[in-house]
Amino acid sequence: MGFLAAIYSTRRPRRNVYLLNFACFKPGKDTMVSKELFLQLCNDSEYFTPESLGFLKKILERSGLGERTYGSTALMQIPVIKTMTEARNETETVMFGAIDEVLGKTGVKPGDIGILVVNSSLFNPSPSLADTIVNHYKLRQSIVTYNLGGMGCSAGIISIDLAKQLLQVHGDSYALVVSTENLTYNWYKGNNRAMLVTNCLFRVGGAAVLLSNRSSDRCHSKYELVRTLLTHTGADDRSHSCVYQQEDETNEVGVLLSKDLMVVAGEALKANITALGPSVLPISEQLLFLARLFLRKTLKKKIVKPYVPDFKLAFEHFCIHAGGRSVLDELEKSLGLLPMQMEPSRMTLYRFGNTSSSSVWYEIAYLEAKGRMKKRDRVWQIGFGSGFKCNSCVWRALKQIDATVEMNPWMDEIHEFPVEVPLK
Repeated sequence: MGFLAAIYSTRRPRRNVYLLNFACFKPGKDTMVSKELFLQLCNDSEYFTPESLGFLKKILERSGLGERTYGSTALMQIPVIKTMTEARNETETVMFGAIDEVLGKTGVKPGDIGILVVNSSLFNPSPSLADTIVNHYKLRQSIVTYNLGGMGCSAGIISIDLAKQLLQVHGDSYALVVSTENLTYNWYKGNNRAMLVTNCLFRVGGAAVLLSNRSSDRCHSKYELVRTLLTHTGADDRSHSCVYQQEDETNEVGVLLSKDLMVVAGEALKANITALGPSVLPISEQLLFLARLFLRKTLKKKIVKPYVPDFKLAFEHFCIHAGGRSVLDELEKSLGLLPMQMEPSRMTLYRFGNTSSSSVWYEIAYLEAKGRMKKRDRVWQIGFGSGFKCNSCVWRALKQIDATVEMNPWMDEIHEFPVEVPLK
């Protein structure tokens, strides 16, 4: 019996996973933060020295962020209200706003959801955020819930991968994936420069994604999940510590970004695309890659440069985590992408800032609002996060997205983009 069960488990047909729809939260205009207002709030808080304020201004000018990103209401008060209550209010507003929208778009009832996966890296209260959603929407008692914490900005793709695996086990099910991050509880009040950078880059945002393994939902869905691939380089000490939450010299808690971050991210990306390439690249690119790899192993590496496959032949759209301008610059160079292919990521960073794990969904929303998503188009989402992790998610569009009827955070202002982001 055990032998037969093992045979069945290895040979049973794979269940297709469909993305019915998704929603990205757009905060109110009253929480909009210009660069000038951000620096003024930092100055009025009296937490930061003049040297730190100068550093914050310098980072902000080079960040790639625009003048209309969104901050936390609690952090816009003087003095700052950094409490558990305010942190809960911020996260619940984001989560419920995104979930309400995606349920409204799909017509799926809360009671029909069988799987719930929530990720928030630095804010993990008890009861968990997943428990809070179950309580608010009165989800059924048999629901399978997971709450992922501490996994950084790549956790959104990890959540999709987990939901995919659960949908292989639980037939005829809907899975709700919610990705967010909290600013209120993680505002750094010290003066360590390596820990101040996150204050400049991160902004309020979140996304809710509704997945299904029901074959009848294919005709109602936007995308089909093609592949997820997770790469974890945490066995290396440098990778593990390059994004690290800790106390500074005055016991103020913050997230330290090491100088090795870009090198570590590059190595993680290389490992991820090396594993992903064979399943998505055309044969011609695979042969070129293997040939160059063979020459590098048989000859001196300095003589033969490594071959970077042309992923533009595998994907029509690229949604790279909008972690910061330097990250996007490096990825554009490493992957040999064109400015238009980087546009969704750069405009998301400019308009919404670094919304952590949800940023890749704002990027797909941008493509939809622009009317660029055509039937059978392939989309590559790339996420980076502490640990260190580089994760990929590949989708195929099942229909052409009609921008005239689409509803997402870009729709009422998409005509203003793209914009030229000044170099400073």
